[in-house]
Amino acid sequence: MSFFRSRWVDPPAGVTELESTGLAPGFRAAGIACGLKESGGTDVGIVATDVPGTVSALLLTRNAAAAAPIVVCRDRCDPGSIRAAVVNSGNANAATGEQGYADAVAMQERCADALGLPAREVAVAETGTIGVPLDVGRVIDGIDRAAAELGDEGGGSFSAAIMTTDAGPKRCCVEAAGVTLSAQAKGAGMIQPGYATMLCFVQTDAAIADPERDLRRAVAGSFERITVDGQMSTNDTVLLQATGASGRPLPDGLLDAALLQLAIEIVADGEGASRVARVTVSGAADGEEAERAARAIANSPLVKTALYGRDPNWGRIAQAAGQALAGMEVPELGPEQIEAAEMASDAAEAEVAVDLGRGEAAAHVYFSDLTHEYIRVNAEYTT
Repeated sequence: MSFFRSRWVDPPAGVTELESTGLAPGFRAAGIACGLKESGGTDVGIVATDVPGTVSALLLTRNAAAAAPIVVCRDRCDPGSIRAAVVNSGNANAATGEQGYADAVAMQERCADALGLPAREVAVAETGTIGVPLDVGRVIDGIDRAAAELGDEGGGSFSAAIMTTDAGPKRCCVEAAGVTLSAQAKGAGMIQPGYATMLCFVQTDAAIADPERDLRRAVAGSFERITVDGQMSTNDTVLLQATGASGRPLPDGLLDAALLQLAIEIVADGEGASRVARVTVSGAADGEEAERAARAIANSPLVKTALYGRDPNWGRIAQAAGQALAGMEVPELGPEQIEAAEMASDAAEAEVAVDLGRGEAAAHVYFSDLTHEYIRVNAEYTT
C-alpha cells in the first residue's frame, strides 16, 4: 500500500517510496524490550546520527502539566543540534515529581555516554500511563542494549518502541531530488494540537538552513490540524534532524506531505476510530474565528458519533459552530451553508464544509469518529 494514500495529501512530483523501516543515510536506530509494557513488547528505542554538524528542531507540548522528559528537554537540550533521541513507551513519566525529572536526566545521560555525545545533544521522550513512577533501572538497561544494536535498518524496531495504544506503526522512508526523508510517529488517543501532537521523529540528509522554521510550517499544516478527543498530551514531541550530507535542499512540500500523511494516520487510528473527516470552515471574520468553529465541530461528540453512524446530521454541525461563536451575530446556518453529505457514505475519508457568511477567512481540522471501542479502550486503560 502506498504511504501517500490520503485524498488530502499532495506529495511533490518524483517521490520514490522506500522500505518504510529504512532510515535516511547517516542515521541508525534500534528498539528493544525492557519490561515496561505488560505485553512484553518493544519499549525502549534510540535514533541517532554520527554526522557532525547535524542541525535539528525540537517542538514540545504546551500542556502546563508537562511530563519530566519535556522539562528535561527544555532545561538541558540544545534544540538546534540534537544528535540522538532516547524514548520509552509504557510509562509517560508525567506527574512523577522530582524523581521523575531525575529519571529523565538519567536516561539522557546514559544515552549520551553510550553514544559518546554531550548530554545537551540527546533528547528524551516518553509515552504511556501518567502518574506512575518509572522503573528507571529497566530503562537504563534497555538504553545500553538499544545502543549496542543501533543499525541503519533499525527504523522498524524503533517505531515499535514508541507505540502504546497504536494499532500499528506509522512510519515512512521516501526519496526525492536526491534527498531521503524518514519518519516514525505514534499516537491514537489524547490527541489535540499544542505545538506538537503525539511523538514524531524525522530524519533527513537534506541541507536545511532553518530547521525550526521548516518544522513549524510543516507541523502547522499537519499535527496542528488534527484532533481525536480534544485532549492535549503531557508528552507531545516532534524532532527533526538534518545532516546535510546530500548537499541538496529539502524538496518543496516533501516534509509537509510526509507529516500530513502521518497526522492523518494518527486520526485514522484514533483508539477505535473507523473513519476520518475533514471539516473546513469558510466565511469567517478572521482566522481565529474559523479555527475555533472548525475545532468545535471536530471535537463535538454529537458530530463524531454522527460520522460513525453515517448520519449527515447538519443540525449537529450548526449547533457546534454556533456554540463556538456564542454571542456573535452569525447568519442562520442551514443545509445551504453546511455540506455534510459525505458523512452518509461508507468512504474512509469524508469532507464536511461550513460557510459562516461573515468574512473571507477559513480553517480546517481533521478528526475521527467516536465509536464504542474508544470508550472500552479508555475505560480499561489502567484497570
